[in-house]
Amino acid sequence: MIWLITLHLIGACIWIGGHLVLTIRILPEVLKSRDFAPLLYFEKKYEKVGMPALLIQVVTGVMLALKYSPTLIAFETPQQTAISIKLFLLFATIALAINARLFIFPKLNDKNLNFLAVHIILVTLFAVGFLICGVAVRFGGLG
Repeated sequence: MIWLITLHLIGACIWIGGHLVLTIRILPEVLKSRDFAPLLYFEKKYEKVGMPALLIQVVTGVMLALKYSPTLIAFETPQQTAISIKLFLLFATIALAINARLFIFPKLNDKNLNFLAVHIILVTLFAVGFLICGVAVRFGGLG
């Protein structure tokens, strides 16, 4: 089980860290200058490590979740609640990513830049939510 947790945490470090850098450092500069180039550059480079990190988190997360609960969506125990919230955050993250990839990035311009910024901030908040719920699972759950 320690290797599962280790892989999961490495994936989390990459995923959360990348989104925090994007939200705190890059996004404010892009919004101020209205120059998308730094954002697109970061997205192109980060996607090569960020998406595999997310995939590792999903695979190891499901394996870890099944060690705590026979079903993935349940609210009977505090740990199941934390796991279920993590899954909700995952689905919300995927929905935002699909929306951004299909509808925002292909037509990125000054008019929809703020909408993309909202997506980025939400994905970052969801990533921090993943972290909080993951810690909660290890320390007894939520509720």
